[in-house]
Amino acid sequence: MLNHIPKNISPELIKILMEMGHGDELVLADANYPAVSCATRLIRCDGLAIPELLHSILYLMPIDTYVDSSVQLMNAVPGDDIPRIWDSYRSLLEDSGTSSKTITYLRREDFYERSKKAYAIVATGETSLYANIILKKGVVVE
Repeated sequence: MLNHIPKNISPELIKILMEMGHGDELVLADANYPAVSCATRLIRCDGLAIPELLHSILYLMPIDTYVDSSVQLMNAVPGDDIPRIWDSYRSLLEDSGTSSKTITYLRREDFYERSKKAYAIVATGETSLYANIILKKGVVVE
């Protein structure tokens, strides 16, 4: 146990966040995502919802401000509803000081390919459809 580390951040996840450098990407994957087959490094956070985990990660990890797009979401297939969980992501990003204008939307196939290049994938228990999100790490400024 450590002070000031959110309880939903496991030792494995804090290690990954510490290892990541500027520009490295982290995928928070929903329960339907093929995380095992896409991951170079896999962190299991089964049973955790992405919004709560995202809130904790944003408390610890800065998002890249030197690029136009530092957050990617998997776009909904035409005909599917726009996921309501995206509103909570926008709110959490804004609350952390990251503009939601940095969000871009990737086709499912492009999202899968990008996730294979990510530093790590965090497999969660999130059951909302299209809840997957990629975060690009920024720099820590003191």
